[in-house]
Amino acid sequence: MPVRVNVILETDVYRRIRKQVPPKKLSAFLNEAAKAKLYPDVKALDRAYKAASKERWRERLADDWKLTEGEEWPE
Repeated sequence: MPVRVNVILETDVYRRIRKQVPPKKLSAFLNEAAKAKLYPDVKALDRAYKAASKERWRERLADDWKLTEGEEWPE
């Protein structure tokens, strides 16, 4: 359930937010910013990691970097 709060922002921060956030979207913006700063959503991270593990381009990229993991550089 949403809770109404009063927040005091620095003037320059408020002005920057107002330039970028549409009217009626301030609460949603601040809510998302607070969530991102406080802690990651473990379920969302888990879904993102699982989705990323299925992306084949990541495997190709990892293969490109395998050469740098060894003791010596290839000749």
